[in-house]
Amino acid sequence: MTPTEFLAGFLDPCLKWLASNSGPPVTDAARTMLLCISMQESGPNLDARYQSYPATEPGPARGLWQFEQGGGVAGVLSHPATCDVVKHACGLLMVRPEPAACWRTIEGNDRLAVTFARMLLYSDPYPVPTTEQDAWDCYMRLWRPGKPHPETWPSNWQAAQAAVQASPLPK
Repeated sequence: MTPTEFLAGFLDPCLKWLASNSGPPVTDAARTMLLCISMQESGPNLDARYQSYPATEPGPARGLWQFEQGGGVAGVLSHPATCDVVKHACGLLMVRPEPAACWRTIEGNDRLAVTFARMLLYSDPYPVPTTEQDAWDCYMRLWRPGKPHPETWPSNWQAAQAAVQASPLPK
C-alpha cells in the first residue's frame, strides 16, 4: 500500500472517527507524524501488524504502530491526558479497557490502533512536530524503539509529508 492510499483509506477515516468521539482534532501535523511512524514501525509497505512480520512467531509488539502490552498500551490506558478518551473508544469498539485486551485487539482493529497511536502522540507535552528532526526526537521520546533505524527516518518523513500534501483534509 502506498502512503497516499494508507492515508486516504485507513488513517484519515480512523482519525476522523476518533475526533468525532472525544479525541483530538485531525491536523496535518498529526497525520504526517502518524504516517511516518507507521512506516518506520511497520515498513514502507505498511503491512506489519505484528513485530517480526512475516515470521511465524510474532514478537511482543502489535498493530501498525507496534505497541507492546506493558509499554505503550498500558501507558496510554493510564495516562491522565489520554485514559478517558481511550476508555470511551474502547467502549464504542466493545473492547475491555485493559492492557491485555487492547493489545490483542490492536493487531486487527484499525480504529483502536489509530486511537492508541494518536493518543500516545497527544500525551506528549510538546506540540506535534512539523520538522524532520523534531519529529525524530518525538518518535524516540514516545515510542522508545529498541532498534530505531535512523537511516530510514528521512525517507519515511519525506514520503509522509508528500502524502499529506497530496491529500488535504476537506474543509
